[in-house]
Amino acid sequence: MMTPSRVLELKKQANDIRIGIIEGVYNAACGHPGGSLSIADIVTYLYFEHMNVDPAHPKMDERDRFVLSKGHTAPALYAALAHRGFFPVEELKTLRKFSSRLQGHPDMKNIPGVDMSTGSLGLGISAACGMALVGKLDGKPYRVYTVLGDGESEEGQVWEAAMFAAHYKLDNLCAVLDFNGLQIDGKITDVMNPTPHDEKFRAFGWHVITIDAHDFDAIDAAFREAQTVKGKPTLILAKSVKGKGVSYMENNCDWHGKAPKGDEYTVAMNDLRAIGAALEKEEV
Repeated sequence: MMTPSRVLELKKQANDIRIGIIEGVYNAACGHPGGSLSIADIVTYLYFEHMNVDPAHPKMDERDRFVLSKGHTAPALYAALAHRGFFPVEELKTLRKFSSRLQGHPDMKNIPGVDMSTGSLGLGISAACGMALVGKLDGKPYRVYTVLGDGESEEGQVWEAAMFAAHYKLDNLCAVLDFNGLQIDGKITDVMNPTPHDEKFRAFGWHVITIDAHDFDAIDAAFREAQTVKGKPTLILAKSVKGKGVSYMENNCDWHGKAPKGDEYTVAMNDLRAIGAALEKEEV
């Protein structure tokens, strides 16, 4: 279990990553802030506490692999990579601009630390399955992590990948399902209800853990438990808040795929700076 001081450090880092997300989409005047904000705590934990990665050697063979299956939430991944030291934080402001390497979706050819180019929903978890299988066949110690959206789980390819992972007993694979309940057109249960995810993944042969996606102690316990599971892949069903940290974006599907402008940007930054200031005053 992490110490209270370490949890506080991760909360501060996650807030910095949320600020990076808003800076990116605001300067791009487009992008996907809602689902990026909802996974900020998960990617913070993975890159700053859990995964074996090295910004100085982004392609080292023994590194853990990360695949952002919901590739449209690249602003969250970019902010995590930048703050982890893979490239300058200032570069986040170049998101989606001509000549920038920070495209609207992750690009493994040009961005240090990106293990897989993603964007077409369903493909990311499939690629993660392939990476995990290769790791097992080659006897490599690395683990593979992938984050997918709850709306993305409406794709049939996700369930083909789930069947594949269980069939090949990919216990070096851990998938996180960002369960914020919303997609671009509204509630996932209204658009094309894919629930209950926990029962379905268990039926496909997965070990399933359900957590609060914004509780670092729960996040830590879940990923540690996943490391102990043998003979089957693990799904962490992370119940999250779309737009987490920005008052008017929280639980609002309108902010799935648009950028804040003018006063909206100011309010968002003030919200996050207020959270940061409160964390600075927090005692452990």
